[in-house]
Amino acid sequence: MFGDLFEEKGEGLGNSGVHAGVCTGKEREPTPPRGCTALCGIRNQGGTCYLNALLQTLLFTPEFREQLFSLEPQELGVQDDGGHSEVRVIPLELQRLFARLLLLDEQTASTTALTDSFGWTNHEEMCQQDVQELNRILFSALESSLVGTSGSDLIQQLYHGTLVNHITCRECNSISETQEDFLDLTVCVKGLCGLEEALWNMFVEEEMFDENNLYRCGHCERLVSATKGAKLRKLPPFLTVSLLRFSYDFEKCERFKETRNFRFPLNINLRPYSEQSSLPDSEFLYELFSVIIHKGGCYGGHYHVYIKDIDQLGHWEAPDEDVKEKLKTEIKTQIKSVCDADVSLQTQDPLSVLTAVIAEDGSGSVLLDQLGQKFMNKVGSSWNKTFRKEFGPINKFLQNHSDVFVLISDGSRVALNPKHTHRHTFKDTHIHGPDGAEGQQGVEPESRLEEKRRFDTGNGFGGESEHKLELEPEMGKEAEPVNGMGAEPGNLCHWFDLNDSTVMAIKEEDIRKQFQGKESAYMLFYRKGSLTRPPQAKGNHAYKVPPHLLEMIREENTRLQQKRAEFEASSNSVEFHLHFAHFYSVMNGALQPINSESSAVTMTFDRRRSVGELRLAVYQMQEQWEGDMALSIAKHLPAGLHLYNTLTDDQQSLYSAGVCNGFDLFVWNGKEVNGVQVSVGPDWEPVLLNVLRPSTPLTEDDSVLQRSLHGFPQHLTLGGVREVLGPQEALLCHEEKGAEPDGGGASGWRVWPPEAMRKTLRELTLQDGDSLLLLPPIHTINSVFSVEGDVVTLMTPSDCRWLHVQLLPQTTEEEEEGTRKKIPASGDTLLREVKQRALEELQLEEKLTGVPFCMRQIDRSGKILPPVCEDLSVRDAGIRLMTSLYLCPGHAPKFSELFLFFRVSTVPPGAPDLELIVPQTLSVRGCVMEMVRVAGLQGPCWHVRRMDWCEEVGDALRDESLSLKEAGVANGDTLVLAEGELPPKGFLKLSVSWWCEEFSHRIELSHTAGKCKAVGLVEISEDALLQDLKTQVLTLPALVDECVPTPDFLRCWLVENHRVSRILRGNTLTLRKLKVLCGSELCFQKLQCEENLGLKDVVLRVLMGVPCEREYFPPQEFVWDAGRDPSPKGLYHALAAFYALEPENLLLAKHLPEKHSWMPIHNWTQQVSKRKKKKKVDSLQGAPYFLHDGDVVGVKNLLVDSNKEFSTLQDEEAQQRLREQTENHRIKGHCDVTLGTWPEGKTKAKHRKPEVALSINVGVFR
Repeated sequence: MFGDLFEEKGEGLGNSGVHAGVCTGKEREPTPPRGCTALCGIRNQGGTCYLNALLQTLLFTPEFREQLFSLEPQELGVQDDGGHSEVRVIPLELQRLFARLLLLDEQTASTTALTDSFGWTNHEEMCQQDVQELNRILFSALESSLVGTSGSDLIQQLYHGTLVNHITCRECNSISETQEDFLDLTVCVKGLCGLEEALWNMFVEEEMFDENNLYRCGHCERLVSATKGAKLRKLPPFLTVSLLRFSYDFEKCERFKETRNFRFPLNINLRPYSEQSSLPDSEFLYELFSVIIHKGGCYGGHYHVYIKDIDQLGHWEAPDEDVKEKLKTEIKTQIKSVCDADVSLQTQDPLSVLTAVIAEDGSGSVLLDQLGQKFMNKVGSSWNKTFRKEFGPINKFLQNHSDVFVLISDGSRVALNPKHTHRHTFKDTHIHGPDGAEGQQGVEPESRLEEKRRFDTGNGFGGESEHKLELEPEMGKEAEPVNGMGAEPGNLCHWFDLNDSTVMAIKEEDIRKQFQGKESAYMLFYRKGSLTRPPQAKGNHAYKVPPHLLEMIREENTRLQQKRAEFEASSNSVEFHLHFAHFYSVMNGALQPINSESSAVTMTFDRRRSVGELRLAVYQMQEQWEGDMALSIAKHLPAGLHLYNTLTDDQQSLYSAGVCNGFDLFVWNGKEVNGVQVSVGPDWEPVLLNVLRPSTPLTEDDSVLQRSLHGFPQHLTLGGVREVLGPQEALLCHEEKGAEPDGGGASGWRVWPPEAMRKTLRELTLQDGDSLLLLPPIHTINSVFSVEGDVVTLMTPSDCRWLHVQLLPQTTEEEEEGTRKKIPASGDTLLREVKQRALEELQLEEKLTGVPFCMRQIDRSGKILPPVCEDLSVRDAGIRLMTSLYLCPGHAPKFSELFLFFRVSTVPPGAPDLELIVPQTLSVRGCVMEMVRVAGLQGPCWHVRRMDWCEEVGDALRDESLSLKEAGVANGDTLVLAEGELPPKGFLKLSVSWWCEEFSHRIELSHTAGKCKAVGLVEISEDALLQDLKTQVLTLPALVDECVPTPDFLRCWLVENHRVSRILRGNTLTLRKLKVLCGSELCFQKLQCEENLGLKDVVLRVLMGVPCEREYFPPQEFVWDAGRDPSPKGLYHALAAFYALEPENLLLAKHLPEKHSWMPIHNWTQQVSKRKKKKKVDSLQGAPYFLHDGDVVGVKNLLVDSNKEFSTLQDEEAQQRLREQTENHRIKGHCDVTLGTWPEGKTKAKHRKPEVALSINVGVFR
């Protein structure tokens, strides 16, 4: 778990404070300051919640923290004569982390440097571990790290205790004692109701040795009756209790978590369980100060900790539920007192009125947009008429009284400040008037609360006050809790819930909720009641912190303050673009730049400043500006620049005005731009429409439509648009949604109905770029336009009636030099005419004389589609205009012919498909013979199969007398020519091979088809049993000499991809149920005994490694019953019984023959099912192992073999060959994925290291 404890200086020491985790590139937001609790959380690195909970417990153990701080820097890092330095990394980083948790003004701290000192990598940081185990090995690591220092006995002083086990002979009363040391007590939870009962069973009750369980007394020298008991001999100052929540169910063979009720007291007396009785009671009284809680199950979960603040370092406030109830009661009382006042609200000051309005709202807050309306409903007149002249805008008034009002929900709602609610009543506010908030203007409520909180607690967070971090008497003043938020009277030590980055105040009664359930106590930490804290330690975060760490924290706090100030300035700086009016003109209802040289001026400004300050800054930029200046928010639209709203309130901040980063501001006089009046607002937002009119005469490009762009305001009606564009008699049409030019080159339009003329462009949902057709009456009888009802059909001219035709390039040079021609065509044009015209345009008539050529299309994936029938028109062939055709060598099919792709089953995958043109009336058998001729094959034993949608061989065309059309074969289909005669319907034709005995003694790492030799074919019914198949196989001529007593001595393997894949088991099952298909290849193996495998049995080939060598003993077959336990643990136990070893002494791995590598099989699991009732079983037959019949499993005996590497020299040679093949394919521009290589630019997924048990590598420092 931990790496070397001592590292060279500069290598193992990380700086995890302010600079920890700094990301390159864009600067991230600095960590926020501490919250209202004044305590610091710890960031979770992915799976380190257990570490965070334990570290917080050690931090809030004052004696442990102070002894750790007492270690001098010279003790933790000593310079030797050679100039090298060895550093005790773990205690040094723990010191730094504790100092940051106490004094650094951060909401959360990072443990990256500490885990780096442990030697952890990302794998350990992401894996969950047990906090009880971490507690032991962390203490062990600290003891080993502090050897030879003044803190070498730190753990022994604080946590070490002893207990004594004694056995008393009932014959001679002799006592045999055995003393044990402990750092924590492990307590059983199962079957017990609480901690005191568990301790009673451990240290009070005695176990009897009698009857069949006698004790051999060394004094009596015979078996006698005896009693066994235990007592606590030495009690440590801090008692750690580990609760055994996790147990194992031997009946179900699974782990489970004890969630029943297990109580533990806040104060406990250990006198009944101790051996010493003469000591005072104070030596036996312990109080609970930390509870580590586990939430989840036995395979995963989350840790957090409840901690009692012994030194009162935190600021405790009552939980939100209590505060809300108390506030609700007080607010109701205050509302009643306000409503009962005789003074009229109209004569009151605005502070009282607004306070009453917000207090009367049930939610406790009011939307800022609704505050003015609620104010008018209360008073009877608006704010502007009543108070604006004296107090200014209502937003400014709220900001000036930030001690009374607070903005929440990103400034959208306003509520009463809780501090103000408790300090003053509404009556007091009325008496003091608006001057009560004098001097508080510009101060945000959160910052004021934070300053008050820091002042009250006396903590040194922040770098602005140097005296706060000095060890002066003023620092040791006892912190007074703020009682205004429900602090418990008479109890200054409060409880907090530290959940990684989150710190929350809790009450003592919340601890009782952790007695049982999925979220329950897991570790308990008690401290002696006699331990007292000095008064100067109360509320003093810097107590006993060394000066060098105080200086480090002071520097880091200074850097934090500087970063936050820089970030706040940068986050409040907005960059916007200024557009000046004299560079623009009005066109299409929007502002257009006069020339391209007139560009916007980029300006950066603080958005917390007012509009008036911005206007003044712009005035200073434009010294020659005369007259009024208006600033309007603008936006770029397709029609141009449009103005939305003008900034008129000079006292309003840019943030309140809604000015954000990247905005455009238009600078003008507020009335006109270059003599043209400009309308402002969203209603005048222009929509840029594409207006089409019939062109008379035709344009140069032979187009009958004349296009122009026009901008119209969105609130303008469609009738108004027609008035602007043309005569009232003209038809105004819109293009049909989704209408596209079809094969005939026609497009459709619809006439707007009369009721649409009264609707605005916004109501008609017209958008920028939409098209309108303005059709005068004289064009409705034109041959180009056809009007039928409200449908207008436009026969488009040659601008979209064409096809691209080019010669299909065969090489890269031809592709670069290739040209294509635009051939005029319509939906009625014959493809033969298109082809002839293309040959003429491309000047290929002489070159291709006597060579058959056809036209084909290419789909998006680059596949060449079947050739088109040249006897059809463009429309009938389904070819869309404005697409491309390619001239390819070959004949074009006629209308009565089919073009087919086909491939031969015996040809390796990847070969190009063959092509064939046959009549539709040709029989299936005739098609087979034609395919055999085209492929250059011989023999009549062939049949044809379909290719399904996933490019796999499908069903056979069984009725070979049918024609292709009757068999459902369509143009462009892909067929497979398979070897062998087609068996009758319901029968299977299977290839049979025999497992060769001469290969049985070789050490092969995979079952390959090279071990099998073909022995013939078998034709058998699908309903035949596996037993019948084995019997029929034994009748083959090639197996006459084989001596097989019964079919049960045969094992049947299914061969896939030239490799045996699975065993057919179940002699009474039919071949159909076993999913044996026609054409399958089977391999039969002769056994030495009868075999009848179960459905869950897996046959493995096991290789035991030769000790200390990279070789294996000859393989052995092993039948594993996966139905009993398919998990890695089940395989470990089965192989352990097979080899007569213990499971922990084995190491297993599966061989991957494609990659010539090994995948370790680990005897652990962390998978958790999301289902609550049924737990998920980790099966080796699933991902990632996929263990099945014939797989090779390597075994290492760790008792005699220290080599944990499974690969052999043959594996390395094969991997080298694979790398060479990959390099050759890369050079050639290809990549053979089937050989286990990866394309260039991609890398093999990194193999995750297996999870190992928590361990520690201790360095030598003596």
